[in-house]
This record gives sequence, C-alpha cells and structure tokens, in this order.
Amino acid sequence: MNKIEVIGLGAGDLDQLSIGLYRKLTKAEQMVYVRTTEHPVVQALQEEGVSFKSFDEIYASETAFEQVYERIAAVLLEKASEENVIYAVPGHPMLAERSIQLLLQQQEVDIEILGGQSYLDALFSSLRIDPIEGFQFVDAATFQRSELNYRQHLVFCQVYDQWIASELKLTLLEDLPPHYEVTIVEAAGSRQEQITVVPLEKLDHAFKQSNLVSVYVPPAEKEMLHHTFDRLKEVIAELRGPNGCPWDKEQTHESLRTYAIEEVYELIDAIDEMDDEGIVEELGDMLLQVMLHSQIGTDDGYFTIDDVIASITNKMIYRHPHVFGDLSVGSVNEVYKNWEQLKKEEKGDTRKTVLSGIPSHLPALAKAFKLQQKAAKVGFTWEQAGEIWDKLQEELFEVKQAIKEEDLVEVEKEFGDVLFVLANLTRYYGINPEVALNRANQKFISRFGYIEQQLEALGKKPEEATLEEMDAYWEQAKEREGL
Repeated sequence: MNKIEVIGLGAGDLDQLSIGLYRKLTKAEQMVYVRTTEHPVVQALQEEGVSFKSFDEIYASETAFEQVYERIAAVLLEKASEENVIYAVPGHPMLAERSIQLLLQQQEVDIEILGGQSYLDALFSSLRIDPIEGFQFVDAATFQRSELNYRQHLVFCQVYDQWIASELKLTLLEDLPPHYEVTIVEAAGSRQEQITVVPLEKLDHAFKQSNLVSVYVPPAEKEMLHHTFDRLKEVIAELRGPNGCPWDKEQTHESLRTYAIEEVYELIDAIDEMDDEGIVEELGDMLLQVMLHSQIGTDDGYFTIDDVIASITNKMIYRHPHVFGDLSVGSVNEVYKNWEQLKKEEKGDTRKTVLSGIPSHLPALAKAFKLQQKAAKVGFTWEQAGEIWDKLQEELFEVKQAIKEEDLVEVEKEFGDVLFVLANLTRYYGINPEVALNRANQKFISRFGYIEQQLEALGKKPEEATLEEMDAYWEQAKEREGL
C-alpha cells in the first residue's frame, strides 16, 4: 500500500525545521506537494533547488475553505494510488490543518505524520503567556461566537486576509469594548516576526495580509462580561453565598412564588405597551427568578441550572422532530397535533384524565380557558361559534332570573357560568381571556386617569364631580386614544 508522508514546515523560517525533515525534503526523489508556497521555509528550499507542487490555484478557484481542503485531499489520495506522496504543510500537521484531518478520516491510504514544529510554542514565548492559565485556540475562518471563552487566553489562527480580520473584529465587538487591546502576531518565532498591539476597533485597519498571522485576545475582566450567562451564574451564587445578601440567602422556593407571578404580569404589561426596554427589564426579572430557584436547588443539593437547561433543551428537541429529526409537517396544525402526541408519550401515565396538568394556582379565568381548550382537543366542544353565543344568551337570562329571585348563591353561580362561556368564546376566536381582560383593565386605568387629570386642573376631586362631567371626559379620553 502506498502512503502519504506528512511534514510540518514549522512556524517560521528554515531554522525551525529539524535536520531529519530537512533531509527528507531536500533528498526527495518524487514531487513534494505543499498546501501553499506562501511560507518562508518553502521559499528558502526553492532557492536550494527543491521543487514543489502547491495547491495555491485551488484557493483562487474556490469560495469556501472547506471545498479547498476537500479538493486538496482528493488530489493527494489520487496521487497516492499511484506512488508514495510527500505532503508539506505550515506549522505542525496536527494543528489547525483541515486537509490532514480529511486524509486521516479515510482508510484506503496510509497516512504517516512525520512531525514539525508547532508555532504555538513560539507564540507563547512571544506573547509571554502560560496556557495553563486557560487557553483557547480558534479558527478565525469558521468559529462561532458562542464558542468563545473570554476569561481565557484566546488565539485566533487562519487570519488570512483583511476580510477575515474584519469579520473577527465585528464578532469580538459584540462582547468587548472598542478600545480593548488585541495583539497581531506575524511569523511567530522567526526572524520575520512582527508583533503589533492595537485597539480592537482598529484590528482590520492595522492588518497586513499574510498566511502567518494570528490574533491574540487577552483574558477579559469579569466586569466586562456582565452580559454573559456565566457571569450571571457567578453573581447569583455570590448573592446566596456566605458573604452574600441576607435577603437572597433566606429565600426559598415557597417564598419566591409571589414574585414569579408578579414578574409574569409585569412582562405582559411591557408587551402590551410595546415597550422594548421594559420587555428587556422584565425578561431579566423573570430570568432572575429562574436563577434564584436554580441556585436554591444547587445549595440544597437537588438540582442545578444545568439540569434546568438540559431539561428544556431535551424537551424542545424531542418535541420538534420536524426540525431536529426526519419528520415532515405541512402546517401549524400538524405541529400542534404532533406536539400533543409527543407530550402524552413523554408524560406517560402520570396524567390520568383529559383535564389533568392544569396548574392549581392559575387564575380562574385562565383556568376556564385551559379547561375548555383541553376538552375541545378530544372533540367536546361546539362546532359553530353561533352555538356558543346562544349559550351565552341562555346564561345571561338565568343570571337575570336569579337576580329577580334575590338568591345570591344562584346569582354567583350563574355569573360564573357566564364567565365560563365567555372564556369559551375567546378560545374559539383564538384570544386569551386573561390577556384580553388585562388590556381592558389597562384601558380603564388610562381613561379614568385622564378624568382625574382634567378634574384636578379644575381644582376638583372625582367625588366632587357629576357623572355627566366624568362621562364627558371619558369620551375625550376615548377620542385621544384614536389619535
């Protein structure tokens, strides 16, 4: 079986190449393939008469790096079917070399790694950093922002050109301030080494195109990372820690219940008011509830925030097979149907009846809505809205009869029936009755507030005004809403 011998050319000049690899390259009887000729060692060996076949033309003809590396691997494997092949790459073959990883994935041709000096050794020396403190090595051309850990030393390799440098800068600016200093390192450890420290916002302007460029981002102080989830976890843990806040330390799941309810309604208010800043604040308050309950779980030894996140992540993947699996859906109704079926399978026999699973503390109107929603899913519902309207008229008549008879218990029951039917009507039209009633409450507060303002301007209190005066101002408030 023929083989491909892979040689690492080191990080910089010819001095970094071992004597054994130097002899291998200079005495090779067959053509030596190189990923690129844009490397000082290749240029020095060419001056000594060594011939190379490079893949630079593939870089010029493809638009994506993955396609480049796939084509390189394909060419090398084809050549190796005929004879042994030597393939040289910058640095060390096992460091940030995608073409090597593709070659190692196949079984037809033997791949022998002959070594080479990693440029990381030189980089650590040049930057004077110790990777034991925490180090992340990232491909600038393919990374995702969510992968970055700003509390560690960050080194971005493969910063080939100004476009990559610009994209890198824009991503880092999502998390770090414009004045944050980063370091551009070119040809680390060689005689051509250049180190330039620049503000992050100037990264792409100070960039000089080269295949030997890396960008170093030093660890960020925690004060810069208040927008990150890990920093939030630290803050909550500290609040409930030995030196934390007395109030936070004494909270329990039970004591926080009221706050959770309040935060939900405050979020609804912000949404109704289309207040983006308010929505951000209220979502933060809701997240605080999640974090406090999770920290209590951690402190008690029962669960952590990781368990909470894993639970919802697993649930979302399981209940969306049309996104994370191979199930096809043609409509939102099919999504609902699949969701309910998967929910049943997930819960098993824990819910014995159709109406099980509705929170006991849900407000009565919202509970009426959920009860009828669940009953409707198994066919227990009116087919036409007109039938529900007829039922509403029937219940209103029964209320009036109970009032005439002055039976307060029956009046209460019949008003409950009216509200129950109204909840069913909102369900039929796709309206949440709690949200609808909350809107009406807010509208009333706004209009009555306008009445109070107008009366105050006249030196009057509401109890001193006539009903006709207040009605007039009420109509003015309605007209103002239409502006």
